[in-house]
Amino acid sequence: MSDASEPSAVGGPTGGASVAGSVAPPSGSTRVAVPRAGWHVATVARTRRETPSAARLDLEVDGWPGNAAGQHLDVRLTAEDGYTATRSYSIASSGPGSRVVLAVDELPDGEVSPFLVEAVRPGDRLEVHGPLGAFFVWRPQAAAGAPRPVQLIAGGSGVVPLFAMAQAHADADDPTPFRLLYAVRTPEDVYFAEELAALAAARAPFRLDVVYSRRVPDGWPTPPGRITREQLEAAAIPAADRPIVYVCGSTGFVERVASWLIDLGHDPRDIRTERFGGT
Repeated sequence: MSDASEPSAVGGPTGGASVAGSVAPPSGSTRVAVPRAGWHVATVARTRRETPSAARLDLEVDGWPGNAAGQHLDVRLTAEDGYTATRSYSIASSGPGSRVVLAVDELPDGEVSPFLVEAVRPGDRLEVHGPLGAFFVWRPQAAAGAPRPVQLIAGGSGVVPLFAMAQAHADADDPTPFRLLYAVRTPEDVYFAEELAALAAARAPFRLDVVYSRRVPDGWPTPPGRITREQLEAAAIPAADRPIVYVCGSTGFVERVASWLIDLGHDPRDIRTERFGGT
């Protein structure tokens, strides 16, 4: 967003714009009943640095109907000259109540994200539309007779909606086997680092595997490098166990991982994807 169109006293959180989809048309009923979407006024309650390039924002949203884990919302910013920009952001929280958590990565050439990360302050107000999405969604499966395991695969800021699923899983003390394979550049670039560590230690069955592409923590057993097909095969729930797989990240990351999953025998109808674009 140019200086001439810089938004005034509005701002809002989080993650990159996203487009949800599936590798293949889903079979049977796959969409989840979700709250009705609408426009709402949100007030920024708190901001904090999430990573060196990202910020976390807590929003208090008037009239928010709650949301399912994995849903997203639209944020509309309006400048003093009337210019508007609307972007979609994944929600890092779920459940009832009016508090919504977002996390946005700042793109140097982005139109919206630099303002959201650097300029938004508590008390700022913005317009949000949501909750949105009924396919890239997970709900607790405790009532199911034999819940299918869930494999989450994230690239960078693509972890935002997957974190919401993992947190909802733990909050419900759900018995469904859960795994998260998280590809990220460096230890400092991990979103929700403390929360993910706590989830891995919680009672609900959750396993966290991290692949660092540029720099690893001290004492890490493997050298840095981009995630490989072999690492995916070693860390992911096997196709024979028929997991539901959620993949979120950049377009290239998602397409590469989805292709590997199909090569490894996963049913394309069980692979749900969400791609992040620039904002």
